[in-house]
Amino acid sequence: MTLHGRLAVKRPADVPVDSLVRLVRSYEEHITGVATCTHEDILLETSNPGYEENSWCLTGPGDVVLAWAALTPRGDVLDAALTSMPGPHGESAARTLLCLLLDRADELVRERGRPCTVTVGGVLRGDLVVPSLLREAGFVHGATAGQYDIDLAVPPLPPLLPDGGSIRPAGPHDAAALHMLHLRSMTQGPKTEDAAYFRARLRRLRESGGVALLLEVRGHPVGHVLAQSAVGEGRVLDLGVAPAYRGLDIGLALLTAALAELRGLGAARALFTLDTGDLHDHEALHRVLTVRGARFVSRFNKIAV
Repeated sequence: MTLHGRLAVKRPADVPVDSLVRLVRSYEEHITGVATCTHEDILLETSNPGYEENSWCLTGPGDVVLAWAALTPRGDVLDAALTSMPGPHGESAARTLLCLLLDRADELVRERGRPCTVTVGGVLRGDLVVPSLLREAGFVHGATAGQYDIDLAVPPLPPLLPDGGSIRPAGPHDAAALHMLHLRSMTQGPKTEDAAYFRARLRRLRESGGVALLLEVRGHPVGHVLAQSAVGEGRVLDLGVAPAYRGLDIGLALLTAALAELRGLGAARALFTLDTGDLHDHEALHRVLTVRGARFVSRFNKIAV
């Protein structure tokens, strides 16, 4: 689809991954002063089921990506992301892709014959463009989470486990237990309901040398954490604790164990996202970890009928 001038809407498959990395890094740096997005982060995002059918890029002169939108169906939730390049064309670029995203959401609702919740996540606090467009389109502000940058130059303290607790690497036979914990955790982020896709994600993580840990209390699975490391940087991808075991610092134990594993893989720093369901005592982070910086990201929600 070609717009006025030399602007064009393209499928992400027709755009180099490095162009998407540059877009997101420019967005992060413009708002927070620090860019953290990596090639691996974008590959993880673009591996979601249905990505190619439900994603768009708006490119300008020289095929520079001005905006990027992606929609991932997750049961009755349509989980979306919308990022625009800072600058004079950012608002019009984001508005164009938001229209495509909402049109596609309406199509999916008609196909399913039932309402869906559309969520747009990853919106950084300080973004002056996307939140106003979302509110204009009928979205309301949802959960806000903190993204923390942890210095791994100093080894994390050993995890403090509850009575009868132990942490071990999760193997292929633990996929069902990890998926159950993932679905039952109280985190506000998107959940992967498709068990087959969750298993495929675990398999890719193991094949890439990532970290998958399971915390058990007297042999009963009560928490898990997934993480990966690349080019000296770590990412905590998923952390969940069974609701009945919240308040026992299991989330903090899993986090420190994962950070130790990432340090062992050569990561000098690690990033993780923390919302209200991850850890019982948020202040404990600053007591046991070296937090280099923090930023805050929000989700916006809308019911599509």
